[in-house]
Amino acid sequence: MKLQTDLSLKYLIKPSEKENSKLLLLIHGYGSNEEDLFSFVNDLPQEFTIVSVRAPKTLDFGGYAWYDINFTDAQKFNDVSQAQNSIELIRKFIEEITEKYKLNTQNVWLCGFSQGAILSNALTIQNPQNISKVIMLSGYWASDIIGEVEPKEYKNVNYFISHGTEDTVIPIEWARTTPEKLNNLNIHNEYNEYLSGHGLNPQNFYDMLDFIKRNV
Repeated sequence: MKLQTDLSLKYLIKPSEKENSKLLLLIHGYGSNEEDLFSFVNDLPQEFTIVSVRAPKTLDFGGYAWYDINFTDAQKFNDVSQAQNSIELIRKFIEEITEKYKLNTQNVWLCGFSQGAILSNALTIQNPQNISKVIMLSGYWASDIIGEVEPKEYKNVNYFISHGTEDTVIPIEWARTTPEKLNNLNIHNEYNEYLSGHGLNPQNFYDMLDFIKRNV
């Protein structure tokens, strides 16, 4: 697939043959790129137009990031300002891509890994109007990024959340707060833990595909 550069974020796209198709937006993690999650597009239903975006920040060691991470200070782990700017970039990109390809504007799916999962959740909690499903892979509820949660309408939102019990990047204890927060907002969610590190093992992948196929 050719990298597209005509919108506010660079992206790869696999169009659906269906009119007014659903958007499945893939959002990679820290140090990765748009090709990472795009590697499993052939396993996904044809009902989706699948788009994988590249984060705007180029890292010195290669790859891209949505915001800086302070690995030495857990109290200032996330660069909140950069993260909030990236949320706005993603929100704007969703508007652009749905308009350009005439996609269903009221049934957007988000699938993010690590930073991408954190931002997918934050965007949905802040602006759930057109979000239908959220797939959070190895992420967590980042209260510093989300800020104060004001009551909104979440009845159409459904989450699939997964995390590795041996994750040394984002501890499993952090991940376990996510379903608790979602339950407090009456947001339907499926939470799963796997014997893995910061990544997906085969069972995690199969369960994610099952969630997608059950809800498409």
